[in-house]
Amino acid sequence: MGIFDTIRSVLGTSAETDATREADPEDLFGMSTAYVTMEADLGYDHANEAALCFSDVDSTRFDDAVSTVEEILEAGELETGTGFHRHADEYGYHWFVLEDDDPEDLVTSVHFAADQFIEAGFGSRLLAAVFGFVDADGPAYWVYSFRRGAYYPFAPRGTNDRDQRTEFSLQSVLDGELAVESDESYWYPLWPDAPGRHPWE
Repeated sequence: MGIFDTIRSVLGTSAETDATREADPEDLFGMSTAYVTMEADLGYDHANEAALCFSDVDSTRFDDAVSTVEEILEAGELETGTGFHRHADEYGYHWFVLEDDDPEDLVTSVHFAADQFIEAGFGSRLLAAVFGFVDADGPAYWVYSFRRGAYYPFAPRGTNDRDQRTEFSLQSVLDGELAVESDESYWYPLWPDAPGRHPWE
């Protein structure tokens, strides 16, 4: 998993301080129509996966909140077939990774998980929701920063390069349909560990 130390300033405290709007988990439902636009207008397939990234805290109440999220996702797995697993990366961040070939189910599951953290009083522990896509040129992601209350595009090419032309193209098409981050300095790269892998792997 390739989130570098500066995530603490970009998706963390300073991002929250500099935010121009509050995060709203309802923003995540914008991805339902964005999936259609990405496919119909831009030729992307969805990657059948999405992920929710959060930071841990040494608290029994927080552990209970995480357990409740797992119970919600387990119920969703039985109802919709949306698989999930929890992953801890080498930087100490945690991920709920969801797998489903129905993008609507992915959006709903990510929203339920995020909303549970917020209702339990741990919205500040949420960092990002990440939705994956792919076309002939490679992967692209829409990242929702909970600290900024906005989405931004990320198109990695390998483990340390990004296709900014693709990112600007995604911004131009989806801005308005999604609440896109206007300050490009907050388009933080979530590098994968290896080419062809997702940032949450």
